[in-house]
Amino acid sequence: MKYYIVAGEASGDLHGSNLMKSLKKLDPNAEFRYMGGDLMHEQGGTLVKHFREMAHMGLDVVLHIRTVLKNMQYCKNDVAAWNPDVLILIDYWGFNSRVGLFAKSKGIKTFFYIAPKVWAWKESRVKILKQFVDKLFVIFPFEVEYFKKHEIEAEYFGNPLNDSIHDFLKYKEDFETFTKKNGLSQKPIIALVAGSRKSEITRLLPEMMKAVKDKNDSNLSLQVRHQSIKIFMRKL
Repeated sequence: MKYYIVAGEASGDLHGSNLMKSLKKLDPNAEFRYMGGDLMHEQGGTLVKHFREMAHMGLDVVLHIRTVLKNMQYCKNDVAAWNPDVLILIDYWGFNSRVGLFAKSKGIKTFFYIAPKVWAWKESRVKILKQFVDKLFVIFPFEVEYFKKHEIEAEYFGNPLNDSIHDFLKYKEDFETFTKKNGLSQKPIIALVAGSRKSEITRLLPEMMKAVKDKNDSNLSLQVRHQSIKIFMRKL
């Protein structure tokens, strides 16, 4: 089968790569075309646009509206041209909901992985979901019944965070090895997790750094750790 996957940020890239890995086991003839990142690229297929060009949120969307609209149109055209057996949209609601509506108008089967938290806020988005989703894959058990009440077929197979934890534990280093390799002291470590988007890092990380600036002189060792920091540094 031909699978077109859209992941617009680092977390989606992670979940998309694990999804591709599992799909290849179930479908040895799987063909992938996608918008994602380096982790998905490691699984093969064709990367048509990196999420570094797509990950905008909040006011950042307004500031880059032309780029967002251009990427959206590019995605729609590419999906239509490739005509996949199924389109899989991973989170990233603002972008993916519009791509989903377009795909539905073209008769392309559309799945949505990691449902928007409509049960917490903006429940009106359920009506949009119903217009284009053939099947919804959720990450919380209670969401199955919630979406069933709204006449949306949803399935729960577990939370992808479990996969991340499992992979991390396989390669987890002991404290002494980790601190030695990273040039740290033996003091306790504070991890600052700003987010997976450049805009989150540029806006949230400085405030987080201020909150712990005094801790660096005490008995704590401050170390900023997140995969998106590498992306941020490359963009600088």
